[in-house]
Amino acid sequence: RIWRPPTDVYETDNEFVVKVEIAGMQQEDFQISFSDHVLTISGQRRDPVGKLVYQNMEISYGDFRTDVRISWPLEQSEIGATYEQGFLFVKLPKVKQRRVPIRVQE
Repeated sequence: RIWRPPTDVYETDNEFVVKVEIAGMQQEDFQISFSDHVLTISGQRRDPVGKLVYQNMEISYGDFRTDVRISWPLEQSEIGATYEQGFLFVKLPKVKQRRVPIRVQE
């Protein structure tokens, strides 16, 4: 069964950020793709202890996936990700405004 980790999406002046709360992972445990306006973050979180007889279990393990639909223009070649203190941050740079020169006809 695939589960969905808590995910926030917010905007700064220069980028959109997708923040995923997913502790206990390594960088190589994530797969991140962007296709057809959908950012997909998936992977597998393994239980480091193995099989136990749980009295209460609220932490999800196994395969996970979260999809975020992106409806704004991005600099796709500059998408990047970092993982720190149990959070994965995927940074989606905004398209930079380009000034259009205006020529005056005389």
